[in-house]
Formats: sequence, C-alpha cells, structure tokens
Amino acid sequence: MDYREADVHALRHDLFCGDVYLADTKADRELGTAWGWVPVLDFAWALCDIVEQLDKDPLGSRASRPQYAELDFTESTDRMLFSRRFGWVDIEADWMRVEEEPLTFSHGELRKEARDFLHDVLADLIDLHEELGANPVIWTLQARYPRVV
Repeated sequence: MDYREADVHALRHDLFCGDVYLADTKADRELGTAWGWVPVLDFAWALCDIVEQLDKDPLGSRASRPQYAELDFTESTDRMLFSRRFGWVDIEADWMRVEEEPLTFSHGELRKEARDFLHDVLADLIDLHEELGANPVIWTLQARYPRVV
C-alpha cells in the first residue's frame, strides 16, 4: 500500500483497525468495542464530524431542544448514539446493558478530546507509516479539525 496515494475509502474503512473506547475518567466508566476490527482513523474522524453535527443549533449550549447523531459501525448493526441538550452530550451504545447510564460530557470537552484523539491517532500512524504524512486527504483532515486549545 502506498499511503501517500490512499483514498478516503481506504483510509476510513480498510486500514488501521483495532478497538476504540470513550472514557469518563471522573466516573471511572468507559464505553468501548472489543471486536478488533474497528477502523480507528475512521472512528476518530467520525467522532469529530459528530461533535460538529451536534453544534448546529444557533443557540449552542443554551439550546433546550435535543440534537441527535449516531455513529454506525460498518461491519455490524451496532451504533453509538449521541444526544446533546444544552451544553451536555449523552453517549450510549446498542451493546450497553439496559440499566447502564449513558456517558455524559460537556460538548466543549468532547470537541477538544475528539480532536486531540484524531491528531494523536494521525501522529501515531504517521510515525508507523511516514509516507501517510504526505497524503493530501490527511492534510485536509488535519486542517478541517485543528486541535482546540
């Protein structure tokens, strides 16, 4: 594979698979996969997309009307479900137990962590596959979702 030439589909669906999780370190809880085949770059990319989708209401953190998004996993029917109301995002997954509470993060914190995760994943992948750093898709992705200070 010439990583300089890898297209969006290959980068998002065919390469760099493993497991992912979201963790609430304050509550000592996490929501993750244990399937071994989740495209990690795609997860990081999709998470950044979802955080932005949840910020469409012009009222922002004052919006009382819930905003929804979902992340579906292409090799299964499982999904992660995101719901934002006011400045808080609840995250659930199809595989959670019924009695289990969703993870809850402030929208601003989720945005920062999602972008940090994306850039950390890219840095690790570029360390492993240096030519990936020359891929224009990666440049566009980094520019679209810069780190949040």
